[in-house]
Amino acid sequence: MAESTLAPPQAPPAPPERPGPRRRWRGEVGRLLEVVALVGLVVTQPLLDVLGRSPDFFLFHRASRADVLLLVALIAIAPTVPFALVGAAGLVAGRPARTALHTLVVGLLLAALAVQVGRHVTPLRGVPLLLVAGGVGAAAAAAHRRWRALTRVLRVAAVGPLVFVSLFVFVSPASAVVLPRGHGGAPGVAGAGAHPPVVMIVLDELPLVSLLGADGRIDAARYPHFAELAAGSTWYRNATGVSGWTPYALPAMLTGRYPAEPFAPHYSRYPDNLFTALGGLYDIKAEESITRLCPPSRCEQPVSPEQGLGVLVRESGKLLRQVTAPVDSRIDPEDSYREQTRAEAGLDAAEPVPDDPKFRWDTLDDNQPARFTSFLAGLRPANRPTLHFLHLLMPHSPWVYLPSGAHYAAPEDLPNDGAGWVDLARARHLAQLGYTDRLIGETLRTLRANGLYDQALVLVTADHGVSFLKDWQGRGLDAITHAADQVSWVPMFVKEPGQRTGRIDDRNWEHVDLLPTIADETHVRIPWRMDGRPAGQAPRQRADKRFYDTPGQPLTITGGVPSPPASPAPDPLVGTHVGEKPPGGTATVANLAAFRDVDPAHGELPALVWGTVPASVPDGTRLAVAVNGTVGAVVPVVQPDSAGRRFAALLPDDRLFAAGANRLDLYRVGAGGALTRLTLS
Repeated sequence: MAESTLAPPQAPPAPPERPGPRRRWRGEVGRLLEVVALVGLVVTQPLLDVLGRSPDFFLFHRASRADVLLLVALIAIAPTVPFALVGAAGLVAGRPARTALHTLVVGLLLAALAVQVGRHVTPLRGVPLLLVAGGVGAAAAAAHRRWRALTRVLRVAAVGPLVFVSLFVFVSPASAVVLPRGHGGAPGVAGAGAHPPVVMIVLDELPLVSLLGADGRIDAARYPHFAELAAGSTWYRNATGVSGWTPYALPAMLTGRYPAEPFAPHYSRYPDNLFTALGGLYDIKAEESITRLCPPSRCEQPVSPEQGLGVLVRESGKLLRQVTAPVDSRIDPEDSYREQTRAEAGLDAAEPVPDDPKFRWDTLDDNQPARFTSFLAGLRPANRPTLHFLHLLMPHSPWVYLPSGAHYAAPEDLPNDGAGWVDLARARHLAQLGYTDRLIGETLRTLRANGLYDQALVLVTADHGVSFLKDWQGRGLDAITHAADQVSWVPMFVKEPGQRTGRIDDRNWEHVDLLPTIADETHVRIPWRMDGRPAGQAPRQRADKRFYDTPGQPLTITGGVPSPPASPAPDPLVGTHVGEKPPGGTATVANLAAFRDVDPAHGELPALVWGTVPASVPDGTRLAVAVNGTVGAVVPVVQPDSAGRRFAALLPDDRLFAAGANRLDLYRVGAGGALTRLTLS
């Protein structure tokens, strides 16, 4: 029988081998490393970079070392947790689903990174930037899925967050807050002569020109207490700060040295300063705000409580929204430096109520800043010479006070520059300066009541100014270049012990002269070299000024005592009573509900009115804002932005308001001053 030629049947092909649990976990770990790398670039690096250059953020919020380290850990780890949970949930899905989910996450993170890069290297903003970033993210995600080399690069880059944290902790200016390096400053040497008590107030963001009237002197009508101070002290009218940034300006004032390095304003970086020089001879009562130059061995601990981790997380969240947004932020990070009120800090009243019916201290004292209250409480005669020091963030933004002391709410995103907006910013600044004048008056009253006024060396100044010049608002290099008279020149008053009459000295004063002058008046020899000179010596011969936008890189500023900027003439409608007017048009007022129940006794007034008008309303259209029938402000409609065609008006006269329901009216001002009432919503 013939042998069969048929081949034996073959077994079916084996199914592809499924990866085991270990291999799947290894793949998920790799994917997680890629996400860690991208989150580090999108979140950890930009946040720690900004915070690392802002030690004043931690000092103002009185963060402990533990608070800072916990915040850094949260920034480095927390953003990755949701992605890790998504990846873990994806383990129960099939491999294609996991791969697609990971590609989507990578694409979104790369798009977020493209937003940040695009905002810095292109003029695109808003929706166009989002569209371009989305396209970049999609293309990069496709490339990541196709080329394994990109995967390997990302997995290696997962060490990035560890590197960013290390740079923050060990290298950044904020490292001084985390790792202070001792505080053995050199004490001053007591010389022959009296050692009078010293009372020193450093205000913040106060240009000299804001205090001046048309005649170049202190405007006594608006600022009677600054005028009172000038009438009994030496006013160094040609005084300038040395930097537009407090972390550089204040150490220069208290060390007598120009800024040389971008150090944190911390005693470990500036061990030789006013507090260490006087600390061996003087008791120190210091209320600092965004510096910590007085070492614990010299200073009493602050009375108000530490603000802790919660506020750091909240403010860091705001910062994250700024650095990841597809638009330029209008929020000034320093606007988070809001002084706590006395009520928030839980402090009792420091002084009896002044007999001043125009300033309702008895009903509005909940708005009194806690740092100022604590400072007042310490102004007492003592057996030992005492330095009473206060750095008060007034009239620094955020601008929230009327001259009476009443507080008002304001949105965070109002611009400070541009047509219309810069005028509003200056008006709010001047209103808060009026409140600051009240605080100066209360200080003078307390000193006289306690018998310290005649005995003490009293110094009142500001660390720097701020520009309200259109298109150059702020304190940056452009503002310094175009409006040095507003950024650099500051008030400087020195009342010597026993001085009764005022005088004006127009010498070339720079704020490095402050410590030498204090040392001269207190008869203490400073044991280190200083760049300044005491006021008791001959004036410096050069007329120009040294100013530092960057430490170690002096700018030369020329000019003398600045002239006050021209103030716009008040609109004739302000203060007039408005009867019934024909309706026509509409407007949206964001805080309209605040007018339904006003309680002036608690110091809260809806004194800032803001909202939008229809897009058809032309730029520059004047709007009159009236409360209870009286016009309180006339403002222009500004160019539209991402928030619409907006307007905002400050009503600084709190006499417009009454307890209970208040009527708010908004009118469009036509040719010849004709008013048309807008329907509000």
